[in-house]
Amino acid sequence: MTLTLRLTPLIALVIATALPASPQDRNVSIRINLNDTAGPLEMDRFALGQGGLSEEPMWADRVAEIRDLHPRLIRLFIQEYFDLLPERGRYHFQTLDESVDLILKTGAKPLMNIDFKPKLLYPTIDHKIVEPTSYEEWDQLIYNLVRHYKERGAGIRYWEVSNEPDIGEDGGCPYLFTPENYTRYYQHTVAAVLRADPEARVGGPALANSGSPILPALLSFCEAGKAPLHFVSWHIYNSDPMRVRGTIDRVKALIAKYPSLHPETFLNEWNMALRDPPADPQFQPCYITEVAYQMKAGGLDYSCYYHIRDYHVDLDRFAKFMSPVGAGLMARWWNRSSQWDGLFDFQDRVRPSYYAFKLLSRLTADRLRLGTGDAAVHGFATWDPKMLVYNVLLWNYSTTPAQAEVAIEGASSDLTLRQVVLDAAAPSDDENARLRPFPARTLKRGDMRIKVDLGSYGISFLTLEKRD
Repeated sequence: MTLTLRLTPLIALVIATALPASPQDRNVSIRINLNDTAGPLEMDRFALGQGGLSEEPMWADRVAEIRDLHPRLIRLFIQEYFDLLPERGRYHFQTLDESVDLILKTGAKPLMNIDFKPKLLYPTIDHKIVEPTSYEEWDQLIYNLVRHYKERGAGIRYWEVSNEPDIGEDGGCPYLFTPENYTRYYQHTVAAVLRADPEARVGGPALANSGSPILPALLSFCEAGKAPLHFVSWHIYNSDPMRVRGTIDRVKALIAKYPSLHPETFLNEWNMALRDPPADPQFQPCYITEVAYQMKAGGLDYSCYYHIRDYHVDLDRFAKFMSPVGAGLMARWWNRSSQWDGLFDFQDRVRPSYYAFKLLSRLTADRLRLGTGDAAVHGFATWDPKMLVYNVLLWNYSTTPAQAEVAIEGASSDLTLRQVVLDAAAPSDDENARLRPFPARTLKRGDMRIKVDLGSYGISFLTLEKRD
């Protein structure tokens, strides 16, 4: 859609990016009114996850980098390798404390995902055996776990019951539930959580497939008053952002059938298709920004990108609580397969995807309405009154280059324009190479037009700094 604007005075500024314009480029009109705010953008709800692989604090030397992304939550798997119940009547939380404290150092709060099966309560290794030998002892374990972190002042609010219960060991966790036994297990577990911390928020089921019958069974169970449900959660790994958006729409439509419930929505594991990912290094960062756009458009409450750092697993460690097949699958996937999950790779090097999150995290304070009228070129814009800066993130989720003409209205003072382009193919992962800067420009107050060339999966970030 092309917009007709009155521009007085008019400043035309062309900014070169990764690719020159050509006759085949798409022309896209974008309009931003610097005085047209739409409330807080809250990009900190676009959060992260880590876990399911080791009891070690897997990204302990990356606290500063994660803190700089300002996630509100970081999802943490509580797996059996934390050994919370080493013997009857004795609890061991010190190892788990290390991972919880790591998250707290970033300024985020843990979203605690309950996935463990203590040997004392699950003497037989079988992912179909999901209920403990004694619910009384299980309830007491959960109560003491939650009370431990409440007494430590960790500020943990969210407790999630199970991880991918619809696929069991195929999802890296030792539970394979049915709708009937999940609701019973959920009822016991959340009652123990809330007995220890009445202000906690409880939910699940963290489905691998949002269409699993476990979710409608849980919603029906909770609407009947048998258990509280503060949030629902699910996962998807798919390289099409619209498939991700489709799960949000589907879950929201299902929740609407249970009008007495008002749970928050958490898509707390997501990434592109990781078994056969697209080869273009620019794809994943652009995919992240486009998925963020679809999540905001779909009204999602929280997301947790999986994950922070790739990490090898110890097969023998997993063999203590998973079947030989399950433990072997974990070791083969994490130790022998190419991985693209992490913001940091196995060697702890920063990936281009980290910089996509870094640009998203710079979209602070109040959202400005931004329209493009194009199916592939999207963006976010914000005004941050503390920093006295307007932030604009634009991307082209397409292999066809696009030339965007950005019409900016309402500048009441002169502005300094700064721009960086996210270059996923740069020969170095140095920040100045990945977020390639261009010379600053001075813009005079009033209305202006800025032309931005967006290459294949191109990403550009503009800041407009007030000068007076």
